[in-house]
Amino acid sequence: MNFTHHLAISYYKTIAVINEDHNIFLVQHQETGKIYIKKILDVYNLNIYEQLYHHPVLGTPQIIDYCEEDDKLIIIEEYISGYSLKERMSSKSLSVNDILTYMTDLCNILEKLHVMTPAIIHRDIKPSNIIITSYNHAVLLDFNAAKYYSEHSKEDTVLLGTQGYAAPEQYGFGASSPQTDIYSLGIVLKEMVASLSEPGVLFHPIIDKCIKLNPSERYQNITELRHAVSGLNQPKKTNALLNNIRTFLPPGYRTGTPWKMLFASANYLMIFWLCLTLKIENVFGVALWVERFFVLAIMLFIVCGCFNYLNIQRLIPLCKHKNRALHYLGIVILVCIVVIAYLVLTIPVLYWLSLQLLKLYSFDLTIIASFLHLCCHPSGGNFLSQILSFFFYTFFFYTFFL
Repeated sequence: MNFTHHLAISYYKTIAVINEDHNIFLVQHQETGKIYIKKILDVYNLNIYEQLYHHPVLGTPQIIDYCEEDDKLIIIEEYISGYSLKERMSSKSLSVNDILTYMTDLCNILEKLHVMTPAIIHRDIKPSNIIITSYNHAVLLDFNAAKYYSEHSKEDTVLLGTQGYAAPEQYGFGASSPQTDIYSLGIVLKEMVASLSEPGVLFHPIIDKCIKLNPSERYQNITELRHAVSGLNQPKKTNALLNNIRTFLPPGYRTGTPWKMLFASANYLMIFWLCLTLKIENVFGVALWVERFFVLAIMLFIVCGCFNYLNIQRLIPLCKHKNRALHYLGIVILVCIVVIAYLVLTIPVLYWLSLQLLKLYSFDLTIIASFLHLCCHPSGGNFLSQILSFFFYTFFFYTFFL
């Protein structure tokens, strides 16, 4: 045991337990106050951790220090803030662009590991070992199952990996190779695509090739896989335009499913008909149409909030909750916030517009007041409109005379 490394490890104080079963702790350096991760490993390859210590790989936690004691390896590594890919998939918040970003990140990481001499094979790529940072990039964790690649090895002497993600050769049907990581990455890609709200058919050819049982039928190296993913990230201009248009299509039209589009069309027609034929007592002409369009905007905002238009539900954490009751509660809160925000934002816009009219045309206060009265649509006795108008008038006249 290296006394210097052991002394360095002693400077880290445990402040929280992250995973007691796997001996993973949150620690703090007593002098610098910085936060790190401490792991105590029973299964490991010391040479690999030494190599990563001396030659850090971008996209993996930097190993700060390590020491071997009583057939266990204690390592101190960089703390990566974020959520695991497993959590992101469970929340159903992934998009196609997210998947392309994460696949590119993971391919770049594995490419650096595989070009080392000898190549390092991770052998335990799975969603719980991938952290998504606050910058929306993927970081690969946990190298305790990693091993060096040997062209002369016919089979793995120690069978390690996670069931469902480990390649067939990890179960004794051959030796681990770069294609082993490609298989696991293919399974992760398959699960990411399955978590999408819309079919991710463009990924299917890549998935099928990654998870071939015979390693020779998979991508021959991670660079080849990265190029295949990059090809998806650079579609033809026509496809890119169609994808951009589809992103902004209203709820009901985004998937292109005929029955959904038909049902949505009927509902939109009903909403427009109800709003644009709305009648209000003692309100006529332009003022009535202002009221109608105002109600129409609120109805459309409610539809957008309920059906997660442009992923708006990400603003309210409750919308991502697995519990259906809390999920729907989050949607109700979101809709209320959106409607209130719409009401509030119309005030400064109309105020600014009225000031521009005043500057350009030198309208007197009577004309401006009439304009505001029309824009704020209070004439029909609508209680909400009356409140809105009261605050607007107060704000306007106070500012004007100030």
